[in-house]
Amino acid sequence: MLTKFETKSNRVKGLSFHPKRPWILASLHSGVIQLWDYRMGTLIDRFEEHDGPVRGVDFHALQPLFVSGGDDYKIKVWNHKLRRCLFTLVGHLDYIRMVQFHKESPWIVSASDDQTIRIWNWQSRTCLSVLTGHNHYVMC
Repeated sequence: MLTKFETKSNRVKGLSFHPKRPWILASLHSGVIQLWDYRMGTLIDRFEEHDGPVRGVDFHALQPLFVSGGDDYKIKVWNHKLRRCLFTLVGHLDYIRMVQFHKESPWIVSASDDQTIRIWNWQSRTCLSVLTGHNHYVMC
């Protein structure tokens, strides 16, 4: 099966498959996050709250949530059923390159151009750890 997705941004920065549904998130250079049904080839929803490019997205394995991180130095946790951002985590001092939910614990890991990796508890909305020691951007 080959499906073509049409969008007005020519720069996709991040992608995430939903663990159960035929959905894919695409984070764009324009600052928009798109939710697609890849079987039907249709755009389901758009999420717009980041100021600038969104470089990373990730679906939660069990909850109706996804996380995003971008060039505005912000991590946002969204509820795709409610179609809105629930809260924002701040602490990075430069672009956020990657965000990912932990598979079992209520944690988010983020990587940034500020040369740190941070571990967040998304339930308490706190930063648990800041991992330093890199001498360049952390991009994966």
